[in-house]
Amino acid sequence: MAQLTGFKQDNIGAYIIKDPAATLDYTVDWTDWLPAAEVVSSATVTITNTVGDSTSLSVDSTAINDNKKVTANISGGEGGQIYNVEYTITTDGGLTDSRNFRIKCVERQL
Repeated sequence: MAQLTGFKQDNIGAYIIKDPAATLDYTVDWTDWLPAAEVVSSATVTITNTVGDSTSLSVDSTAINDNKKVTANISGGEGGQIYNVEYTITTDGGLTDSRNFRIKCVERQL
């Protein structure tokens, strides 16, 4: 199983809490899933609001790191909203896969 730093788990799956004002990098690592010789050749990251409202969380950039990791820089969101973030990859050998997690936007206080 993958190590999830900063993530929490509930009966639906993994989620992380993000303040609407924060701009953060989120990385998904396919190292344990990919055959040793394969690398990620393309990746997309999409965001949907889980309650059907318009999406106000933004993917500012996406990068492939170390040939097996995909990092998305994500900003925005609205306090009280929950977003589904899906990473979809294609490898140089033609394999495709996707992983997702949720971001819960919460106005953080000290």
